[in-house]
Amino acid sequence: MKKVKQVIEANIALKQKLLDDTQLLAAICEANTLILDAFRGKKKFLLCGNGGSAADAQHLATEFSGRFYKNRPALFAEALHVNTSSLTAISNDFGFDESFARMVESKGSEGDVLMAISTSGNSQNIVRACEKAKELGLKVIGLTGESGGKLVPHCDLMIKVPSKDTPRIQECHILIGHIICEIVELKMFD
Repeated sequence: MKKVKQVIEANIALKQKLLDDTQLLAAICEANTLILDAFRGKKKFLLCGNGGSAADAQHLATEFSGRFYKNRPALFAEALHVNTSSLTAISNDFGFDESFARMVESKGSEGDVLMAISTSGNSQNIVRACEKAKELGLKVIGLTGESGGKLVPHCDLMIKVPSKDTPRIQECHILIGHIICEIVELKMFD
């Protein structure tokens, strides 16, 4: 029972830090604007991540392409790892570091938005995806832990959860993603 309470208290404490961080809240609002502008311009929202961050990317893409609260038209959002044949072929032929960069090259175009999710901000395949996205004129949102890692210079916008604790960061990532989904859906369809 004690450990359960400790984990919940750590979650609450970190979410309180988010609530008190005006720069972080402003970054979430700016992410809303970038994604709204893309959707209003008939552009795409691409997401990438590894492991738990891949699961978060896929979860959030589904909220946009399916529904969040409202039955409404689908929005183009895709987690880049969902085509395992492409992921494994690219990784085999070009190396895992190029896995998402190649997918950004094939799917992305100027005006699209890429959300790169990485708790450390140091995953080389995520960094390479951001580099490729910038080359092609996509807007890039980094969703990371407190340092932002190597992603910082490759993103137009950084949302850095103020923690080094991977599970707590991931819990906040899904909260932030849900906030973005809710606001984008509200502004697009209300």
